[in-house]
Amino acid sequence: MRKIKIADRMIGDEEACFIIAEAGSNHNGSLEQAKKLIDIAQDAGVDAVKFQIFKAEELSADKKAQGVLKKFEFTREWVQELSEYAKRKNIIFLATPFDVEAVDLLDGIDVPAFKIASGDLTDLPLIKYIAEKGKPIILSVGLGSLEEIREAVEVIHSAENRDIVLLHCVVNYPAKPADVNLNVIKTLKQFHVPVGFSDHTLEISVPIAAVALGACIIEKHFTIDRKLEGPDHSYALEPEELKDMVKGIKTVEKALGSEIKQVAESERKGLVSARRSIYASMDISKGTTITKDMLKIVRPCTGIEPKYLNQILNTKAKKNILKDDVIVWNDLEK
Repeated sequence: MRKIKIADRMIGDEEACFIIAEAGSNHNGSLEQAKKLIDIAQDAGVDAVKFQIFKAEELSADKKAQGVLKKFEFTREWVQELSEYAKRKNIIFLATPFDVEAVDLLDGIDVPAFKIASGDLTDLPLIKYIAEKGKPIILSVGLGSLEEIREAVEVIHSAENRDIVLLHCVVNYPAKPADVNLNVIKTLKQFHVPVGFSDHTLEISVPIAAVALGACIIEKHFTIDRKLEGPDHSYALEPEELKDMVKGIKTVEKALGSEIKQVAESERKGLVSARRSIYASMDISKGTTITKDMLKIVRPCTGIEPKYLNQILNTKAKKNILKDDVIVWNDLEK
């Protein structure tokens, strides 16, 4: 499975999950609120904070939709300032461009990767334009068939760009856990690229489970307050929830560990206390032939293991063995 690099982070199997806090349009047209969102993301311990750059009239032909979207446009003059602000906060600045001007703007500040929204999975000209910038592409594939995903990947490859992450996504706001179908993460690995998950549920357990299934990127909307006006607030995590999600992901990663079956150092004492040995169930005099009724198998494991029971039977005691004594090989004649 291919790995890619975003800024100083490697993305792929056996790497720590790359967590993107999706601010979306939750800045509500305020630069100060955008900076506050960066602060919250940094405090939560995510790797990157992401915004969306669109122009209402270029995103939709519907006048009513334009009126709604207009209020939540990301002011393009903010890009440089917010990118530098994020750098000072030691967090990666990302954004989803919805037009070529936004692509050029982000390329101009040397953004370390481009995110492409699910809705643009079939906008192959935009995808090709982004791919030609030569930077890693995080491609959400909500609404897409495997064939549409394949077409998008081939367009990226045609631009000699192979640094792709696919994000499984369900385009519903909020998405119901029953509709999420996290097992698609495994299906998407057929493209031999890192696979992540862009989550729109109200839960933190769902993205945590995605990591357990192999998601190498998690993208999750967040907000200052779910009660704020705007299209992205109602299904976004609040600050403490975002922290809990990050903590849960890191806990799961530790718990996943290695595929090698071995005894952990912390459980080695259990080899003695939890396992059993063969003990005398009665007093056994020296020279007595050992029979099964003279023995019991109990904890702790400080003597002969139960698997050797048949080898002990019909041997003779080399010494007197008291009831409840553990049986060791030196107690028996060979």
